Amino acid sequence: MTAPSLYEQDVAAWAEQQAALIRAGQFERLDLAHIADEIEDVGKSERRELASRMAVLLAHLLKWQFQPERQSSSWRRTIKEQRRALRFHLKQVPSLKPRLADSGWWGAIWADAVTKAIEETGLGGFPEDCPWSLEEIMDDTFLPGG
Repeated sequence: MTAPSLYEQDVAAWAEQQAALIRAGQFERLDLAHIADEIEDVGKSERRELASRMAVLLAHLLKWQFQPERQSSSWRRTIKEQRRALRFHLKQVPSLKPRLADSGWWGAIWADAVTKAIEETGLGGFPEDCPWSLEEIMDDTFLPGG
């Protein structure tokens, strides 16, 4: 049995080692297979963050609309913060913008948002499809039902 590689033992130490090798021009010593995996993971992580933030925003918009008696400054802050974070994320990673035009992506995000809203409210009967445009969703002045 072979000993675990540095990548398997301590990914942070492995990353530092790989960066040092690149800076030293020792390309033949690079762990290319794991470097490729890590680069792919960066893209996946960025896509997950976009999806997660959008689902949280949509879930809060649903809660706002379907539980008007429970509307609070906390919900309003969460909505504002998610919008701000989404704009910042899209500015930092502009290659994610085409996802916002992908109906398949929206379907998955909407399903996640509805699931979150059901879990957090105990309610059902939410719309099957997102009733708001992207412009409304991202508009700082938009709150559904108001």
